[in-house]
Amino acid sequence: MYSYTDPREAVLDYKGLMLGHNGEWQSAEVVAGQRHGKSVIAQFEGIDDRDQAEAMVGADIGVRRDALPEPEDGRFYWSDLIGLKVIHHDGTELGVVESMLETGAHDVMVVVGDHERLIPFVTDKIVLGVDLSLKQIRVGWEWD
Repeated sequence: MYSYTDPREAVLDYKGLMLGHNGEWQSAEVVAGQRHGKSVIAQFEGIDDRDQAEAMVGADIGVRRDALPEPEDGRFYWSDLIGLKVIHHDGTELGVVESMLETGAHDVMVVVGDHERLIPFVTDKIVLGVDLSLKQIRVGWEWD
């Protein structure tokens, strides 16, 4: 599986994992697993043979929000950023965070407004502030 946790194998430690497949979610318990290159291999309880495992290819793995640790100051879960308004420091509303991308160097916000913008999520340089209560992100990003 591909894990977005840091480190990648940390996904194996979460309790209450859920597997989402064909629009349905079910509880899943990891019985064994380890990091394998850039991915993680895991065995789930009740998935005991190759055919059952192949049937789960493409499944999503999720964790209930209340099972996640609170992020450190200045760090955010992507799910908390999606849907927030992005406002330029001059007051111009650029749009709403539609999704996030991992590029390796830094995360990137996909902001959709009058057109789509890709804005690096670099705190204190481009991202000047995130206010979850106001549901907005303030940026110092010069756009075309």
